[in-house]
Amino acid sequence: MKRIARLIAVAIITASSGSWAGEPTSVLSLEAKIPLGQVRGRIDHLAIDLYRKRLFVAELGNDSVGVVDLGAGKTEHTLTGLREPQGVGYEPATDTLYVANAADGSVRLFEGQELKSVGRIDLGDDADNVRIDPRGKRILIGYGKGALAILDPANRTKVRDIPLAGHPESFQLDPELDRAFVNVPDAQQIAVVDLIAGRQTATWHFPQAGANFPMAFDVVSRQVFAAYRRPAKLVAFNVDDGRIESTLDLCDDADDLFVDQRRKRLYATCGEGVVDIFERRGGEIVRLGQVPTSSGTRTSLFVPELDRLFVAVRATFGGPAAIWVFRPTP
Repeated sequence: MKRIARLIAVAIITASSGSWAGEPTSVLSLEAKIPLGQVRGRIDHLAIDLYRKRLFVAELGNDSVGVVDLGAGKTEHTLTGLREPQGVGYEPATDTLYVANAADGSVRLFEGQELKSVGRIDLGDDADNVRIDPRGKRILIGYGKGALAILDPANRTKVRDIPLAGHPESFQLDPELDRAFVNVPDAQQIAVVDLIAGRQTATWHFPQAGANFPMAFDVVSRQVFAAYRRPAKLVAFNVDDGRIESTLDLCDDADDLFVDQRRKRLYATCGEGVVDIFERRGGEIVRLGQVPTSSGTRTSLFVPELDRLFVAVRATFGGPAAIWVFRPTP
């Protein structure tokens, strides 16, 4: 890990802000800011190529995907000619990057070190979140007015659609039971999907809130965490029956949520300009505090193998678009 820190550290700045129960928090250290160049507008989701230490950034408002060399601490390449890219996913077995585009519903494919364009799969409308399932040897993409598309990475074709009650936002996979848990905010539900049968088998509700966009799955505690925006709440569901086990206040406008298993923490990235941090202590979840980012900063990626949280900061009058690299502490 010291080697990774040397490679990506441009500057080491300790970010400490916010408080919980009157105590300051300093659990994320701002290690580097990597410029993305002339990138305008909204930035959406991120993906990682661990072998080459490359971060892929869906620059939705710029119709591009940035390719960040984490070792060099700079943007090495930009994929252009896209149509509002929202979701990105790197599939290592075939060395292929999948880019889901909102404007035309296409999934663009790029291969290898050079990221050569190797085709597209047309889903029809609003292609969004991408999930790589190496165990099941499949790619899952949410799209349209309500479906999960299942793609075969070997022959790069769509093999199945699983219908849903509305457009899917974030979804997570349960590799043990071949299930997916899907946020469907338009239907005010979480859909539990059997990936083998290809259908929804259960529906979970939290009627006290709406706009459930981000989601995380804790494989150790066997809980699904959903972040709601109206009002801002973090809700923990029992993975077996959908029973609500915890409800906590959350920062506003959350769009990404990740589990840090090593520290038993949750990181929520919110458009109000903070990362909200929670920790499991025994059977209870407590809020540790918040670390500032920038207004409109909603998306991020926690990479356990690198032990880093990468936060996508859009361009403002205060500075250009950049990836902020946070190191969890201790």
